[in-house]
Amino acid sequence: MNNVEFLNEQENFPTLYAEAESIKVQEPKISKRINDNKFLDKNYKTSKDSYEEVKESKTHVVSFFSGAGGLDIGAQLAKAKVISSHDFDEDSIKTLSQNDFFNHAQHNLGDIAQANGLDFKNIIDKNNPEKLIIIGGPPCQPFSKAGYWTTLKNRLSHNDPRNMIGNYFRMISEIQPDGFLLENVESILHPHNKLAVENIIETIDFLGYNFKMIRANAIEYGVPQKRKRVFFVCSKKIFRNEEPKKTHGIDLLPFESVQDWIGKFDSMEFFEKEELTNRGTYHSDLLDVPPGKNYIAITAAAGYPNPKFVAQKRFWNFLLKLHPDLPSWTIAAQPGPWVGPFHWNSRRLRIPEIAALQTFPENYHLAQEDQYKNKLEMQYHPY
Repeated sequence: MNNVEFLNEQENFPTLYAEAESIKVQEPKISKRINDNKFLDKNYKTSKDSYEEVKESKTHVVSFFSGAGGLDIGAQLAKAKVISSHDFDEDSIKTLSQNDFFNHAQHNLGDIAQANGLDFKNIIDKNNPEKLIIIGGPPCQPFSKAGYWTTLKNRLSHNDPRNMIGNYFRMISEIQPDGFLLENVESILHPHNKLAVENIIETIDFLGYNFKMIRANAIEYGVPQKRKRVFFVCSKKIFRNEEPKKTHGIDLLPFESVQDWIGKFDSMEFFEKEELTNRGTYHSDLLDVPPGKNYIAITAAAGYPNPKFVAQKRFWNFLLKLHPDLPSWTIAAQPGPWVGPFHWNSRRLRIPEIAALQTFPENYHLAQEDQYKNKLEMQYHPY
């Protein structure tokens, strides 16, 4: 599989597999390596110097829906100081609080629906920023592709109680930052969410901000995972720059290989009992799926003898397995027991592997790590 194919929609995975050899496309731009577990360790760590450097920044950030801190880490890697984070999940606040990278920030546990701008006045006045930015990704379940398996009546996003965008805009209106970032899933641009997008744009205009809407795929910016998102980047000033330039892809740097990010965790030192599949219903079938393929590889459509499954009758990520020399597909939040991606060694991914695929720092600590897997899978990439 090459860069052209990997950029296609995930739903087209079976089509990419079938008859691929008959399609003339650009040669793969993938780092060549011998399959002997050699890899480049691309994980990184935050240092005391990086803590001190960001503390001197005059651009400050207030974060909502902070979760495990993906956007917050990214903000500080961009030299903007996070002075406040906010989430309703206790483990998320514990995680942010126990990492030295955020030891200068105030961490708030609570429901944004019950918060107001005055709650943040003291921390903002104390830090006295030259520029203040709000960042956040309001819950995306109403707009996610997973929601399309429910009826249209039940998934109209503007009527969904999980839609927290209104509360996010209320905080922006009350705090009046110089700019803000609103992140959501690409599916928010689906025609059935037209009203929601129109409301977002109208509200941005009403609040007095200029904006750029950026559709981004994480693998095109050096992340070892395909993850499509939409960003509304908003500022009270006129934009001087275009959207961020892609760094990886066709005629650019090759996409990242998952082996370079998670290869170091493929040893018994990092074993987790939850990774085992040997007592599961489809364990033997998973063993037969080659790296980089899904269940289609063991159907009649692929010429597999005595197939158990029929192509196109399962979710595309059923028994989906990573290839060590390719990026990962999107890691699903709260997946079913046989939803991939699985490790190429036919096991479930480990927590440090999921964190690495999200480009979290290697020395980043997670509260209640054994219970944190689903929360990590719903996080944003620091990069």
